[in-house]
Amino acid sequence: LRSEAVQGFLRQFPRSYKWGVILLSIDFIWSMLIISYMDMGEFYNLRSKFLLLLPVAFVLVLIFVKEFLAVRALGALLLLVSGPVLTAAFLQPPASRMLVPILAYAWIIAGMYFVGMPFLMRDWVNWITQTTGRWKLASLGGVVYGAVMLVVGGVAW
Repeated sequence: LRSEAVQGFLRQFPRSYKWGVILLSIDFIWSMLIISYMDMGEFYNLRSKFLLLLPVAFVLVLIFVKEFLAVRALGALLLLVSGPVLTAAFLQPPASRMLVPILAYAWIIAGMYFVGMPFLMRDWVNWITQTTGRWKLASLGGVVYGAVMLVVGGVAW
């Protein structure tokens, strides 16, 4: 609905240190909770070391990884979010539940690219926002997928 404002935000997002700090802080808190409560199997005796290493890594990343920090933090958040989404859909009977894992796996793939090659997000945003046709097609694709999930969710689940 406000495509010019969203396009402007997306163009500035990859180099935004403010958004990088916000997203990385969310990643840090979520990771601390995961490390604190998850079953670590044979690595249970390393939990305290991981709990000490995580805040140190958080501060070091904030200090030394300023370029594309927002994209990297978004990639890590996509990887973290996909876990509960896949767990919720695991072994659910209706075949229509596959719409949710497909989205989660898309998040995983995008998250790995964003963490490893963050400049690609900038390139993808520039390519999509280059013409209004591409932007409208990408927006329409997202709206259609969301509408399909809502309809299937209301009918099948």
